[in-house]
Amino acid sequence: MARHRQMQSYKTRSQGSAETLARGLGWFSLVLGAAELFGAKSMASWLGVERQEGLIRAYGAREVATGIGILSQRDPTAWVWGRVAGDALDLATLGNALRDRHAHHDRVALAFGAVAGVTVLDVVCANALTGQNAQPARRFDYSDRSGLPRPPNQMRGAARDFEVPRDMRIPDALRPYRQPQRIGRPQPSM
Repeated sequence: MARHRQMQSYKTRSQGSAETLARGLGWFSLVLGAAELFGAKSMASWLGVERQEGLIRAYGAREVATGIGILSQRDPTAWVWGRVAGDALDLATLGNALRDRHAHHDRVALAFGAVAGVTVLDVVCANALTGQNAQPARRFDYSDRSGLPRPPNQMRGAARDFEVPRDMRIPDALRPYRQPQRIGRPQPSM
């Protein structure tokens, strides 16, 4: 029976909190995405950027997708980094809205601050998850294995009496051609 030593690294408190934070960010993404998808017109009106309804809906779809990705994957690291990229896009869009003369600058600034705060959480979570994935959860040590059913000294010579079965032999048609030896005449070399 095979024996092996198993080395496990146990989760630390920070790894568990990063995963909990990621799960919370996943739920936040779903709720925010639904609000952006179904309330794009009122959000655009509140911010004073009525022409950007389609963009807000697209950002909502992105939020829903990242939320589903975070909640459905065993390792949500890539999806949390996707949230960070989405936050950068949101901040750029809100920064552009601050220059729009028709926008409500105080409301846009408030939204900018809220997105910046969530961005900090996203970056902290993504960094924590990235650091914890560098260590494997389990390792198996097979250094004491030889691959033989018995010790090597007992295996030596075990196949001396082995006879190759007929169906495993080289067919006669594929064997090299040998001319019969004639006495007195040299044979051509091949």
